[in-house]
Amino acid sequence: MLRQVAAGVLVHESQFLQSNAVVVQGTAGGLVVDPGIEGSEMAALARDLRELDQPVVAGFSTHPHWDHLLWHPELGDAPRYATARCAADIRDVLASADWKAQVTEMLPPEIAGEIPLDLFGLVSGLSAEAVRMPWDGPEIRIIEHQGHAPGHAALLIEARGVLVAGDMLSDVLIPFLDLRAADPIGDYLAGLRLLEGVANEVDVLVPGHGSTCGRDQVRARIELDRAYLAGLWQTSDPGDPRLAATAPNGAWLPEVDAWQRGQLAKG
Repeated sequence: MLRQVAAGVLVHESQFLQSNAVVVQGTAGGLVVDPGIEGSEMAALARDLRELDQPVVAGFSTHPHWDHLLWHPELGDAPRYATARCAADIRDVLASADWKAQVTEMLPPEIAGEIPLDLFGLVSGLSAEAVRMPWDGPEIRIIEHQGHAPGHAALLIEARGVLVAGDMLSDVLIPFLDLRAADPIGDYLAGLRLLEGVANEVDVLVPGHGSTCGRDQVRARIELDRAYLAGLWQTSDPGDPRLAATAPNGAWLPEVDAWQRGQLAKG
């Protein structure tokens, strides 16, 4: 289930949108980042960590979208962190009496019954100035930006050369913009600049969805996302390989692309 991508860094890929859960091994146990989608796979992840003598000592959600805010009782009650802005965003959702119904509407219907929501979104916001993960393990730098979602964070595991990019730099999904923001394209470009700023420190990139890659592909993924954003004002086919009919999500991703273009055209 878990695949090692660097010393002390393990990844599990879910069937749903190739979602990646990341485990960083620490002194007393593991940090779990975006732990997965279905309850059964999160429970299996917890069992695998117990077998590795790596109980869960902390969790982290990279951003406030439903598929990055899940948890399972077998993962335990370790503190779960997020950036201050991410935590505030999901707090607003949970404050609604019908929050569970709202979240359920966003779930893919074919697996909705397998997605546990009882512990959904129970994250503690770090201080707005936090740039390091507060835990007993390898130094992890928090790289916050507002591209894709409020308070989105990438994590750079410095000693391991691993960048956990959240929902950025995917080889299977185009950039999804936060269209509630005043400048969604500008926010996304700013996030890409921050990730480009640490590219020379990265040996392994783990996106939130899609394939991990090595240093030689990191800049290519940054440029692919930039090219997509630059083409959002064009009416012709953007030529992005992720939108091709033969791509893993080619059946539905072009509809998202068309919707984003339509929303931007409305101003």
